[in-house]
Amino acid sequence: MSVLVYLVPAALLLGLLGLAGFMWSLKTGQYEDLEGAAWRILEDDDIEDAPEDPPEGARGHVPEGEERRKG
Repeated sequence: MSVLVYLVPAALLLGLLGLAGFMWSLKTGQYEDLEGAAWRILEDDDIEDAPEDPPEGARGHVPEGEERRKG
């Protein structure tokens, strides 16, 4: 029972820290644009920057003139 003297204040302190972090996130606008990231990931703006050939040694890449081994 004497361990509760340490556990109860520790639990209260952690709860208050969590509440303070949540209030900080509300104050700084972390929840303002909930759907923006979902739409940004669907944009295809990086397609022009992609290389045409995969890099040498890329997984699944078969060099020209060779066949893929089976088995």
